[in-house]
Amino acid sequence: MVRVVKKPQERRAEIVNAALKLFKAQGYEKTTMQDVMTHLAIAKGTIYHYFKSKEELLEAVVREIVGANFAEMTLALENAKGDALKKFKLLVKKGNISGENQDILAQLHQKNNQAMHCRILAETISKQATLYAKVIEQGCEEKVFNTQKPLECAEFFLSGIQFLTDEGFYPWSEEDMARRLKAFPKIMEQLFGAKAGAFKFLFK
Repeated sequence: MVRVVKKPQERRAEIVNAALKLFKAQGYEKTTMQDVMTHLAIAKGTIYHYFKSKEELLEAVVREIVGANFAEMTLALENAKGDALKKFKLLVKKGNISGENQDILAQLHQKNNQAMHCRILAETISKQATLYAKVIEQGCEEKVFNTQKPLECAEFFLSGIQFLTDEGFYPWSEEDMARRLKAFPKIMEQLFGAKAGAFKFLFK
């Protein structure tokens, strides 16, 4: 059998994609590094050359999910038509990466993965804020929003949503969570200088 030699970047991506498929198919907890090796027919030394542990592989998988989602959001925004609020709704909808990734993302809530969780959230907020800032700028031109700091408004909005509603960081009671979600639309009106009711669509 001829030994297939792949470029490091290509091999790494192959391992990440295989792990992503296995995590989705049989769950993160039930998937082992050996499963990934078997799936790809690669040696132990190969996979551990790129990832020292299953946790490192998990981080790479989550980054792949987040990166793919950001690309999808970017394309959707580029092709979107309509006013700023319509585009804002689109970004909120496209930015939801749970669904079929729920089991994988739930691993970020484990105590030993909190540092990883923070790193990924920070990078996600930083990237997505640039997209929201464009929409906020459009909203200011349309007189729907009124702010001189579109990017900073986007960063505060995303940080608040991502961190304050994340049960992995804050073990809120249902009552605490409901209170915060109810307050968010009004807070955003004030932050963005928007008309009353502009963000009532957020937590329907």
